[in-house]
Amino acid sequence: MAGRPLIGISTYLEAGARWGVWELAAALLPVGYPRLVQRAGGLAAMLPPDAPGHAAEAVARLDGLVIAGGPDVDPVHYGAEREPRTGPPAPERDAWELALIDAALAAGIPLLGICRGMQLLNVAVGGTLVQHIEGHAEVVGAFGWHTVKPVPGTLYAGVVPEETSVPTYHHQAVDRLGTGLLESAHAPDGTVEAVELPSSDWVLGVQWHPEMGEDLRVVRGLVQAAGA
Repeated sequence: MAGRPLIGISTYLEAGARWGVWELAAALLPVGYPRLVQRAGGLAAMLPPDAPGHAAEAVARLDGLVIAGGPDVDPVHYGAEREPRTGPPAPERDAWELALIDAALAAGIPLLGICRGMQLLNVAVGGTLVQHIEGHAEVVGAFGWHTVKPVPGTLYAGVVPEETSVPTYHHQAVDRLGTGLLESAHAPDGTVEAVELPSSDWVLGVQWHPEMGEDLRVVRGLVQAAGA
C-alpha cells in the first residue's frame, strides 16, 4: 500500500457545542485523537455517527479503525438494568460504533478501542461491564495516572513490554469477557486495562487514554498493522 494508512476515528455527537459566535449541534472529537494518529504515521479521518447499515461501506474504505472514548455504553446492549451512577445513553453513537466494530471484525482490519471503545468492543462480542468502580476517575474533568502491567505473551506486551504509567479517566470496566477476548494488561487493583482478540491480525482495546500522553507505541502498532 502506498502512502500513509487511513485510520478512521469515531466521534462524539453533541446537542450543542460552542466556537466563535456559534453554538450548534456538532460531531466532534478531542484533537488528541487525530494528532496521535498523525504522529504515529497515519492519516486521520473522523467518522461521525451514521446509519448502522452504512458501517461496512465506511470500514471498506479504511486501513484501520479507532473507537474513541466517551459516554457510558447503554446497559441494554449487555442485558443489564441501568444503575444510578451510569451516565445518560448515547443511542446513535452506540448503534453506529457497534456496527463499525462488527464491520471491522468481519473485514479483518486493525482495530483499537480506547476507554469506552474497549468497553464497547467487549460488549460487541458478548461481554458485560461493571457499571461503576472507584479510584479510576478521582477528579471530575481531570485525567489521572496509574500503572498498567502487561500480560506476557500478548499482543499488547509485544507493543509495550514493560509496566507503564498511563493517563486514565473512567468509572466503568470489563466484567465478563466477550467471546474470544483475552486480558492483556491490568491495573494494580486488578482491573482489566487491556483486551485483545488473538484470533485476529490486530484487535486491541485499552482502558486508558493514549491520546492524553506521549507514548505512541499502541497507536503506532495499529498504524503499522494497517499499513502492512
